[in-house]
Amino acid sequence: MVHARRRTIDLGWGTVSCLEWEPAATSDATATTASATARDLSPVLLLHGGGVDNAWLSWGELGGALAASGHRVYAPDNPGHGESDRAPWPYTQERLVTYVGEVVDALGLDRYVVGGLSLGGGLTIGHVLDRPSRVAGAMLLGTYGIMRRQFPGPLALPAHVFTWMTVATGFMGWMLRWYGNDHRRLEQGLVAIVRDPQRRTPELVDAVQAEAQRESAFVPFEQWQRDQIGPLRLTTDYSDRLAQFPVPALVVHGDRDTGVPVARAEAAAGSIPDSRLLVVTGAGHWVQRDRPDVVTPAVLRFLDAVG
Repeated sequence: MVHARRRTIDLGWGTVSCLEWEPAATSDATATTASATARDLSPVLLLHGGGVDNAWLSWGELGGALAASGHRVYAPDNPGHGESDRAPWPYTQERLVTYVGEVVDALGLDRYVVGGLSLGGGLTIGHVLDRPSRVAGAMLLGTYGIMRRQFPGPLALPAHVFTWMTVATGFMGWMLRWYGNDHRRLEQGLVAIVRDPQRRTPELVDAVQAEAQRESAFVPFEQWQRDQIGPLRLTTDYSDRLAQFPVPALVVHGDRDTGVPVARAEAAAGSIPDSRLLVVTGAGHWVQRDRPDVVTPAVLRFLDAVG
């Protein structure tokens, strides 16, 4: 496994901490060849989810595996997460999509693959639609931005209205902080997003709690929820634009994802002209952590296909 190093990116309004995995070189004799190969492979930019998440939590395992196969991988801590500065601007979907473009420019990425989990998947869609010219491919894992309301089914509207009320009144934010302050509650909450009990290690629970207990840990997500959860529908739904999605896409979704119904991922993949759909049996929302044995090979195959 290739280990990451941290670098700091100055974006003008503040700094972002970014994990970087350099492509593996097996020996000094092959280092030159490995470097040349790495230049031919598209670098990969990975965007983590909202709430209690950061670059290492979502991508610590996958990033090293991709680098071992010759890719240079970047995974920033989004503003206000991990070791990154809190942004001076409101955390809206539109502003966060702009932030992704700022990271791309600061890293000097030319032809690259971008991928994201959950909120990060929604940022990936928004970034590709906004700035497709240098993107070689997109990876959408348990992605946000592909449904009209928070919940499916006949009770979708009342359930959505209730969620909006909890966000608008601040009750949702209180619940998030209450949840994040208790190790046992965090461990129980992980059951819903990481279904395999062997993958819910004590180290993972400790790392999630460390992120949850940072000062103002939930502020970015609370602001983003207020921006996105309207009284009748979600503010951002890219579904109508997916037929014009301009790059190849890999859509990865756990069949036990309770946050985003698998049917929405199937519909999104069906709308994207050049897409590959992987529904991962037994996996929850944190699909790459739940089933790396399935997700990592699929990602590597996709990266090989897009170059």
